[in-house]
Amino acid sequence: MAAFFVFYRAFDCKIVRLSLTLAIVVSPNSNRITMKYKSTRGGVSDLSFTDALLMGLASDGGLLVPQQIPDVSDQLDEWRDFTFVELAQHIIGLFVDDIETDTLNLLVAAAYATFDHPDVVGWKELDNLTVVELFHGPTLAFKDVALQLLGRLFQHVLALRNQRLNILGATSGDTGGAAIAGVRGQENVDIFILYPKGRVSPLQELQMTTVLDRNVHCIAVDGTFDDCQRLMKETFADLAYKEKYQLGAVNSVNWARVLAQIVYYGYASLKAPSAAEFSVPTGNFGNVFAAYLAHRMGFPIAKLIVATNDNDILARFFATGEYAVGDVHQTLSPAMDIQVASNFERFLYYYFDEDSERLKAFMADFAKHGEARLGSAPNTGLFQSIAINRQQTVAAMREAKDRHNYVLDPHTAVGYVAAQQLSNSSTPVMCIATAHPAKFPDAVVEATGTVPTHPSLDALVGLEQRKSALTADLQAVKTFLAKAISA
Repeated sequence: MAAFFVFYRAFDCKIVRLSLTLAIVVSPNSNRITMKYKSTRGGVSDLSFTDALLMGLASDGGLLVPQQIPDVSDQLDEWRDFTFVELAQHIIGLFVDDIETDTLNLLVAAAYATFDHPDVVGWKELDNLTVVELFHGPTLAFKDVALQLLGRLFQHVLALRNQRLNILGATSGDTGGAAIAGVRGQENVDIFILYPKGRVSPLQELQMTTVLDRNVHCIAVDGTFDDCQRLMKETFADLAYKEKYQLGAVNSVNWARVLAQIVYYGYASLKAPSAAEFSVPTGNFGNVFAAYLAHRMGFPIAKLIVATNDNDILARFFATGEYAVGDVHQTLSPAMDIQVASNFERFLYYYFDEDSERLKAFMADFAKHGEARLGSAPNTGLFQSIAINRQQTVAAMREAKDRHNYVLDPHTAVGYVAAQQLSNSSTPVMCIATAHPAKFPDAVVEATGTVPTHPSLDALVGLEQRKSALTADLQAVKTFLAKAISA
């Protein structure tokens, strides 16, 4: 009863009633396997899911991964007719053994009751390509799929443990708004979001800065997203500071983010007539890494196309085996304006056959020199990558509107072009649509001449904003956090 009471207080009664209905229909994972977590760098192991959730970035500087990846290939026929929520309950339950099954199912159902699409995800056929729409959540971005759940997990676990958490996140655009939407108003959580000043879309900024709940703190950093991400990681690296101020992570460095994203790849793959190729607009590698894990679990995924914009560090890596920082280019797809992909370490860990020493050496070279090399292009048999420029992005948006009367946001357009160039015409192809086009009206107008709108975004214009400004300086960030948390 205690767990249900905590949940009931956390959510609107209408959502709870819906969640109960779903949970009664579905009660998976009655015989759950033990699942523990370890760090890619070898210094942390045997963590429970809830400990991994609250730790975020591993205390040895690595990223947390499950100690084993379940094989679900013998369950796929049974799962094909599941709703998105039912499949989410089954998949997430495989990785969580320390939250009671019925409670976990309620949390999952409540998270996706906030979406305005009956199937959570939407589908649009454009010739031989299927656009998988992941932007039907509260902030119109794919990040909602993970962060609506993450906020509920935080509230549930912190209430049971009688703990507080101060979340520190960095965003290139969508993570900030989605994370804030997931935890706003919670009494046991404060959230601090670093974002690059002038390098997110105006509507993305409004989705953050117009949230005036006292537990929300938006910080415009004079720098790039990579600066914001570096500041976040360096703050977490000060273990004494992290412990003193009870810091947790909401970026995709948090394992729970990746876990929730596995679900839509499994769900989409089971809707295809045969093993599908997925084209994924990619910046921080978390989204496409979730697809990689879905493939390893046994879902029918034939190929993963890593679609980048002019910030092409990942395209260069898959072509040459060299992981080398370049200049950050400001593009029409700002959420992908990243040169250091924080989730890439998880992929490298598995590519190196879970050899933490080899991984640490690679990452040490990268940290010291701004580059590290495999010696040759990686031979995975699964990944292909390509960089798509501004002209190609605009042309793709115009083509989709002219031929299909369908409006792509600029990030999805990058994936659309990449799929056209790299996919196998005889294989089902799915392009991940990461954001509603109304979040990027300037790019859409440039490409199509039409002004995209959405009521939730229109309602933000003219609202009061609250934000702070800082230089890209570690001490400035730590001082700001300490003062705000102490207050």
